[in-house]
Amino acid sequence: MDRLNLEGLRYAQAVAETKSFSAAARAYGVTQPALSNGIAKLEARLGGRLFDRSPRGVTRTAFGARILPLIERALVALDAVGVEARRLNEPGGQKIRMGVSPLIGPHLVARAFSMVQGLPVPRDLVLREANMQDLRRCLLDGELDVVLIPAVAAMPRFEHRVIEVEPIVVLGPDTGQHAPLELEEAAEERLILVPDTCGLTTFTTELLRAHELPLHSYPGEAAGYRVLEDWTRLGLGSALVPRSKLTSPRVPHRLLVDGGREVRISFEAVWSADSPLAADLLRLADSLADGSADGVAEGPAGSRAAVR
Repeated sequence: MDRLNLEGLRYAQAVAETKSFSAAARAYGVTQPALSNGIAKLEARLGGRLFDRSPRGVTRTAFGARILPLIERALVALDAVGVEARRLNEPGGQKIRMGVSPLIGPHLVARAFSMVQGLPVPRDLVLREANMQDLRRCLLDGELDVVLIPAVAAMPRFEHRVIEVEPIVVLGPDTGQHAPLELEEAAEERLILVPDTCGLTTFTTELLRAHELPLHSYPGEAAGYRVLEDWTRLGLGSALVPRSKLTSPRVPHRLLVDGGREVRISFEAVWSADSPLAADLLRLADSLADGSADGVAEGPAGSRAAVR
């Protein structure tokens, strides 16, 4: 048999856990065709199909029911090799490598910095800001110990802790209106999106999809949150952003609500339970969650972003 492709094994494990090819593709930051092709090549090497796809969802075949547990054990053992090697090479390591999405507010990073220094064994915090795909890859490869990201995509086999929820506001031209805007009304607007790297566009599209609302998007694309403010002032459209991303409270915006209740986005800490720092990472995540002024979301709505 040809050598098994590690990427294909991870794709298969992700589908087995999420029971969805599209959710697994989002978790690994690849297109669904790329993931499906990787699994097809794996199945060809193994000599049997692992999954059945039907309108009711993805299920394991009889062949897959026997093979997929072996794949899971193999991946756990393989990941343990890297974890143990890093532990041996960095005995008593005094740093935590944290990746953050550009959507994470500076106040949350500041809290993390303070809390890392207050751990039972004080540590240095090494920060890396990157897009969602790179953060997930670095966490999978052991290059980061923990990531702070919007909770918009599943990451199989990792620990998750919601650390903050934040209201979503609608940017638009200054019309003198300041009352909250209902989600159905916001969906009628032409929405300006940013590149789907920080999680905001995923949140927006999943939010509308969960409520069976259409997405009317502006044909262009803004480079960042400040550009969103400039373009909405020009009347090119509206945009959804977390409130902390406003450059000033004076920026024209309205609170987004659904049936009168605030629409919020959840942010989470994600780390490996096999990490040598797992105990400290759990303490850090718990401290961040306890220190959040907004509390914990009541539950997911459509995607893993919370709507309250």
